[in-house]
Amino acid sequence: MWNQVYNPFGNAALSTIAAAIPVITLLALIASGKVKAHIAAITALIVANLIAIFVFTMPANLSIRASILGVVIGFFPIGWIVLNVIFMYQLTLASGRFETLQRAIGSVTTDRRIQILLIAFSFGAFFEGASGFGTPVAITGAILIGLGFSPLAASGLSLIANTAPVAYGALGTPIQGLASVTGLDPYLLGAMVGRQLPIFSLIVPFWVIWAFAGWKGMKEVWPAILVTGVSFAIPQFLISNYINPWIVDIGASLVSMGCLILFLRVWQPKTLWTSPALRGHDISADLAKPDKSTTLPKLTRAEVWSSVLPWIIVCAVLLIWGTGWFKAAVNPIFTWNYAVPELHNMINKVAPIVAKPTPEAAVFSFQYMSFTGTGMLIAAIISGFVMGFSPARIIAVYGNTIRICAVSLITISAMLAIGTLTRLSGIDATLGLAFAATGVLYPFFGTLLGWLGVALTGSDTASNVLFGNLQKITSEQLGLSPILMSAANSSGGVMGKMIDAQSIVVASTATNWYGHEGSILRFVFKHSIALACLVGLFVMLQAYVYPFTAMVLK
Repeated sequence: MWNQVYNPFGNAALSTIAAAIPVITLLALIASGKVKAHIAAITALIVANLIAIFVFTMPANLSIRASILGVVIGFFPIGWIVLNVIFMYQLTLASGRFETLQRAIGSVTTDRRIQILLIAFSFGAFFEGASGFGTPVAITGAILIGLGFSPLAASGLSLIANTAPVAYGALGTPIQGLASVTGLDPYLLGAMVGRQLPIFSLIVPFWVIWAFAGWKGMKEVWPAILVTGVSFAIPQFLISNYINPWIVDIGASLVSMGCLILFLRVWQPKTLWTSPALRGHDISADLAKPDKSTTLPKLTRAEVWSSVLPWIIVCAVLLIWGTGWFKAAVNPIFTWNYAVPELHNMINKVAPIVAKPTPEAAVFSFQYMSFTGTGMLIAAIISGFVMGFSPARIIAVYGNTIRICAVSLITISAMLAIGTLTRLSGIDATLGLAFAATGVLYPFFGTLLGWLGVALTGSDTASNVLFGNLQKITSEQLGLSPILMSAANSSGGVMGKMIDAQSIVVASTATNWYGHEGSILRFVFKHSIALACLVGLFVMLQAYVYPFTAMVLK
């Protein structure tokens, strides 16, 4: 057995700096724009192994095995989702249905700002609720790029929009993960998150349109933005507090899409913004000006349904795949659990991260039937036959999809290897303890700890599992509500989703913009930091200032 070491230098500041080196290396190399993402990820993985072995005293055999486990986890389930989402997109592209879908969306509105609200925010929230794990960014990014948005706009705006729903993604998986490590009631945790995020469900639609069109462009469509945000935020609060945390995103996104579409029947902006240019980027300033002249040809009802049908199939299949009863039915039959030799239960978490030494499990659970990616693959195959593809052509498209995604899959696997290694080596716990030492400011920095966790792991669920118990222990020591700070870990984490390397790679893959991950990161980073700090300030108000303290569940 090896016990994790959280302060190898006997100096908290030096140990924290050492723990931060792998993630700083990764983000710096990607942001530089001079190193391809897969090379940056592999380099950062090597650095992480060196830090784990020579600074945090992790035995080399444990470090290497942890990295290999992370590589496999990177492909199953994360890479498996990305591969099959892109496969679905390629099928609709080859059949011409995707072009028809673009025109169908254009028939709702030709204004690019409202298209972003409808697709990136509301439609993306539905896929976040149904499947999560990169699916919404891949789908909305692909749709936006097909509508003519630049790769940077399609990627960056999809990442910013996919924040408010993340805490309830994949049918509430982050909340369930948080409950599992804290021992707190998932209904109370879900309700507390539902008393933090709705205000940001109002802010994010305004924020994403401001990022795209500037202040003036945002003001011109503020009624539509307000309708979108309010019709998402209110159901988000009501469902999370009075029903359950599992269907929050599904219900809120459907209400939001419905309300926006109905509102557009009685209101349209005075000036239509038909240029897909991102403000200050991509193409000439003249092209970025609003244009009243562009119209799209009308489609028949049959053509609209034909374009939407493949995605209806996807939604139906993913909703089934995300339910507890389906997983309970198939997992006992179609699961292979592999405990990694000489790694499983060979590492102890120790105080102050946990109250008593706790072995770290290292099991690869190959739940190949219930993986979201498997559901997406089945939905894509069904859709392929519905669209008239022969089996041979479906196989050919899948082969081409593997070729397209190969580099991205390598990148994702390397990034998940970094996350797995930092978790098992205790490196991430060292970073967490640095945040936990901030005393009265802990509600702010504890929220940023959730943001850091998602930036490191690429998953709000993983961040909750990683830091949830630390949040509970620290809050109890400081006399704060453990439900408040555990929920804040999840709420703060959603703002880290837009900068985690995994999501950025998914976005670059979906928009066919390989090698430009640094541009995407530089665009979204400032938005991520600003929004995370706003969440932290709101949690500070909930911790100390009346009437916000009345919102806190005990």
